Amino acid sequence: MPTIETVRSEFPALAGETVLLENAGGSQVPIGVVDAIRNHLLRDYCQLGAGYPASDRATETVDRAHRFMNRFAGGDGIGRTILGSSSTSLMHMLAHAMADSIRAGDEVVVCEQGHEANIGCWLRLQERGAVIRWWSVDPETGRLSLDELRQVLGPRTRLVAFPHVSNLLGEIVDVEAATRLVHEAGGRVVVDGVAFAPHRAIDVEAWKTDFYVWSTYKVFGPHMAAAFGTDEAIADLRGPNHFFIPDDEVPYKFELGGASHEGCAGLCALAPYLGMLAGRDDIDADTCERATIEDAFETITNLERPVQERILERLHAHRHLRIVGPGDSDTNVRVSTVSFVHPGISSGKISSAAHALGFGIRHGHMYAHRLCERLGIPLDDGVVRISPVHYNTTAEIDRLFDGLDRMLTV
Repeated sequence: MPTIETVRSEFPALAGETVLLENAGGSQVPIGVVDAIRNHLLRDYCQLGAGYPASDRATETVDRAHRFMNRFAGGDGIGRTILGSSSTSLMHMLAHAMADSIRAGDEVVVCEQGHEANIGCWLRLQERGAVIRWWSVDPETGRLSLDELRQVLGPRTRLVAFPHVSNLLGEIVDVEAATRLVHEAGGRVVVDGVAFAPHRAIDVEAWKTDFYVWSTYKVFGPHMAAAFGTDEAIADLRGPNHFFIPDDEVPYKFELGGASHEGCAGLCALAPYLGMLAGRDDIDADTCERATIEDAFETITNLERPVQERILERLHAHRHLRIVGPGDSDTNVRVSTVSFVHPGISSGKISSAAHALGFGIRHGHMYAHRLCERLGIPLDDGVVRISPVHYNTTAEIDRLFDGLDRMLTV
């Protein structure tokens, strides 16, 4: 496993004046990703499919990025990956594509624990006659129960949309078990993997998910997003791109205006970084196999584990604080996104104090608006969220809490 010093040396932004602990909102990128985007803009910044050398190189870069992201998700041979500007835009695109097949009385299940990106777009299917049902959380803990899911499934279930990890709670949902229940009821799943993907390897083949969406800009890449869909699930939809683009031209039929070319160059450049984490040299987007990706994320988990443990340890020292999400630091239970509230001090004040100390964290409802309502958390103030990733350190966590401890003790 590479040392934390080696890992941090790949991220120039970490040498800045702010300790970046708001990675659930967007991670930093390795220098190789920066260089690849720059080189593409300087050399191959042209339209695809035109037949001249620069255009051919740009076309291959975009194709290579799609292949790599498909392998990144564990989807080789079973589906395709669609690229877009954000997870929100991809969710809305999927909902729009699915709307034509909705019939009055079809049931769509949405999840109280979800980010609004995977809720609001599905609620609009009510305009097509869909009946909305809710997979509700425990009002005390925010956790999800498979028994609760069973109760809302039925013979008219068409779709269940839920998060793999809540971007507020950090809880890991059993996607494989939930997907199995939905499939037994005859429905499909759309899983929001945005808060999971920076921390663990995605494996859509093992989990049998129909659609799985994540934000590449939260997984050390450019500001883009990706949506994997199985061949079977995609075949049920008609993509929204221009009428003269054939329906079977996937993923382009689902990529309005096409994917960001320079962003695709950046996605490809993530492969050598994953190779470094996995202890392998001379890795590129074509040679980065699943084993490399899985080993890289094992390293990521091992690097995050002590940081995650330290955050929970420092929070548990203040018994009056409410940890919003699992209090357990087990990496099988949660990821390192940790939220809390103070009974007497606003989340905004705590966040501002951290900023004054040189730490980048944030407060708010984190677009988990409905979850905060359910948990009785004021929407105008929300939670304090600390969200390190594998390049952060226990020393950074200690410095943060050494600076906040006096305030938190009040």
